[in-house]
Amino acid sequence: MTEQTQVRTLDAGALKALAHPLRVKIFDLLASRGPQTASSLAALVGETSGSTSYHLRALAAHDLIREVEGRGTARERWWERPKGRIDVPGPDDMTSPANRAAAQIVTSEFFRLRHETLMSYLNRPASEVPDGWGDVGITLTTHLDVTPAQALALRAELEAVIESAIERYRGQTGPDVRRVSVRAELFDLPTPPSAAGAAEPGSAS
Repeated sequence: MTEQTQVRTLDAGALKALAHPLRVKIFDLLASRGPQTASSLAALVGETSGSTSYHLRALAAHDLIREVEGRGTARERWWERPKGRIDVPGPDDMTSPANRAAAQIVTSEFFRLRHETLMSYLNRPASEVPDGWGDVGITLTTHLDVTPAQALALRAELEAVIESAIERYRGQTGPDVRRVSVRAELFDLPTPPSAAGAAEPGSAS
């Protein structure tokens, strides 16, 4: 398994280190914008470079980020997020109240930032859309009636499409290349109260 395809499940220590809104944002920015310094991150998040430097060190202590080899100086260090995916345990996967609270913070902040990014894209003025990118994006929602086995098969298909794109475009550079966000969600909806309480055919109510 290569570094690109590795999936890291965060342990309790890493989860607690990440459980801070600003650290989640820094972690997300390193993924979406590539390597950054404490100064460049400070400009992006509206904090001082001393503050971002402190949070960068906390993330690095748990190998959530790393220093970019051969880049930067003793005064200006560059940081990057390692390749590969991470699996953030949900609050229900944690056994202690402190770990559940950390998982809740990380999960909530990740999805808040995800929604914020989507809304920024949807509300972007036409004047700010780069040439050639006006008709590229898509947001699609649909509903299906499937069995658990069918849902798992659909999940595998979606993962295969995304993994194929990762392999095909990995490391690509050029004047027309922009980073894009690819999102896929598949989850079962709550059972409607009427369906949950409905009597089986032929049974007494």
